[in-house]
Amino acid sequence: MTSPQTTPQRPVEGFRAGFACFIGRPNVGKSTLMNALVGSKVAITSSRPQTTRRAIRGIVHRADAQLIVVDTPGLHKPRTLLGERLDSLVRSTLTEVDAIGFCVPADQPIGPGDRFIARELAQVRRTPTLAIVTKTDLATKEQVAEQLLRVGELGEFVDIVPVSAVDGYQVDLVGDLLVSHLPEGMPLYPEGDLTDEPEQLLVAELIREAALEGVRDELPHSIAVVVDEMLPRQDRPDLVDIYAHVFVERPSQKAIVIGTKGSRLREVGTRARRQIEALLGTKVFLDLRVSVAKDWQRDPKQLRRLGFYD
Repeated sequence: MTSPQTTPQRPVEGFRAGFACFIGRPNVGKSTLMNALVGSKVAITSSRPQTTRRAIRGIVHRADAQLIVVDTPGLHKPRTLLGERLDSLVRSTLTEVDAIGFCVPADQPIGPGDRFIARELAQVRRTPTLAIVTKTDLATKEQVAEQLLRVGELGEFVDIVPVSAVDGYQVDLVGDLLVSHLPEGMPLYPEGDLTDEPEQLLVAELIREAALEGVRDELPHSIAVVVDEMLPRQDRPDLVDIYAHVFVERPSQKAIVIGTKGSRLREVGTRARRQIEALLGTKVFLDLRVSVAKDWQRDPKQLRRLGFYD
């Protein structure tokens, strides 16, 4: 996509532009909320925890503001080198944004992970933090009210707001509140850009999302995807050929991803191709291969090879 740049259009007086990030423990709805704010799918979502592995930027265009939302990986106690790098990424992001959205789900009790993050946020005193109670569509009104009180006890927040990204409840309000803390200034991205993620990386993420569906609990963290090649077919300009590798850590995991006689890999390819075609707006031929990269989450060289840099 496009790197930040000043657009030639003069914004309205009082126009605001800046960055906000969502933080929370894994699987609390951060990516779904960002997609709802942007109005398009720019981050993959899954019921599996720790789906997000990068600080993905989604761009919200408004008449009065441009809000760049940074979706961060879930903050957790790292068990691998990859986990350590993801935690470092989250902490560095907190110091670089204009506002923070602390996400806590309405349908789950507050636990040690939420309290740990609240303590971390208490040290980022200069950045205003909005507490967001997510997934209200999965909780009763009584549960939501109780959770709002419990979240208020975790720290000092500029606002506490319940939201459902699924049914749209108060999504716009979250946007309004975050925008109110942005500095005045020119837009940072051209009109129409929804993310600054390269298309090949977005395609790899959509393949990984498809591969995460229905796998065993121990497998999601071991899956990585690299797009080796992506280019229009010479005799078919309306068709894009994509060649990608799905990496796992052990031969037994490779067998799970492929499935009996390749049945599961074909399902992954079909599911991913639909999403990729919607992203690119063109027909896609998708070639998927599965390879073993032994213990890649703990190997610095393999992490770099798979795109996870220091």
